[in-house]
Amino acid sequence: MYDRLPEGMGEEQPDLQNSNPASSSNRVCALFKIRYPIVQAGMIWCSGWRLAAAVSQAGGLGLLGAGSMYPEVLRHHIRQVKAATNRPFGVNVPLLYPAIEEHMAIIRDEGVPVVFTSAGNPKTWTSGLKQAGIKVVHVVPSAAFAIKAEAAGVDAVVCEGFEAGGHNGREETTSMVLIPLVREAVNIPVLAAGGIASGRSMLAAMVLGADGVQIGSRFAASVESSAHPNFKQVIVDTPEGGTMLSLKPLVPVRLIRNPFQQKVAEAEARGASPAELAALLGRARAKLGMFEGDLVEGELEIGQVAGAIRDILPAADILRGIVAEFETVSATAPRLKSW
Repeated sequence: MYDRLPEGMGEEQPDLQNSNPASSSNRVCALFKIRYPIVQAGMIWCSGWRLAAAVSQAGGLGLLGAGSMYPEVLRHHIRQVKAATNRPFGVNVPLLYPAIEEHMAIIRDEGVPVVFTSAGNPKTWTSGLKQAGIKVVHVVPSAAFAIKAEAAGVDAVVCEGFEAGGHNGREETTSMVLIPLVREAVNIPVLAAGGIASGRSMLAAMVLGADGVQIGSRFAASVESSAHPNFKQVIVDTPEGGTMLSLKPLVPVRLIRNPFQQKVAEAEARGASPAELAALLGRARAKLGMFEGDLVEGELEIGQVAGAIRDILPAADILRGIVAEFETVSATAPRLKSW
């Protein structure tokens, strides 16, 4: 699982880290010991070892998406990342995962340096992970949850706006509103997520108060992504407005509009109960769509920013392009003031 070799893979990834990240004035770079304050999100069915290793080797922080991995599959991917790069990497762990104890034991045993948690109470695991020398980051949809995460002892938070793909907060707060609210609420480093796929949007997030960014959808449409080629192509083909936040009575998730999503929308319109929606969703629906490539009956999770993604590129090229655009736009920013 996740070990399909993408076309074009096999060449050594360039090492873009040419300075000491620990001495960086950027708090995210210093915390994770990385070159650029860019984290590749740990997406289910997309974030296998090839993607995480490629992003880390290129100077960001690559994350494995443990939410779609059995424990021994996770161990395999951790070991593969360590074999592919000596750069820092991490694992994203949804705290509602049924085998959470096994996942956390493997993470500690394998010496994973960073863990991102989501979908649960960070207080449960943060202390134990930090005692093992692991940096802990929690994903939050609101300033109130950010405050709770900081009180739980996490090293940083990801504030994820309503635009994001996958499972989303119920608050429906957009990134432009959420980032400054979270920045004002906590003292720890803040990563922004939701609607970010370019250097321009990264700069906007940092102007709003973020110390760095977490990017998912753009890396889902990468050569190294473990997603099915059909899913990668439908990301590229998704137009503006081609996603919808669905299943809010159950677990809010942003989906590409397809026949399955239409069934969900029709069920919600007639007032279907959470139990009915759960029956419609069934099991392994996300795997069917994102990993096996069924674009009709599969659940296709992606962010609104899919409407701006036009190609499938190597992860290192994606990261390089974001950094280059960020630097270009940053240099022109002072000239924006004309009064």
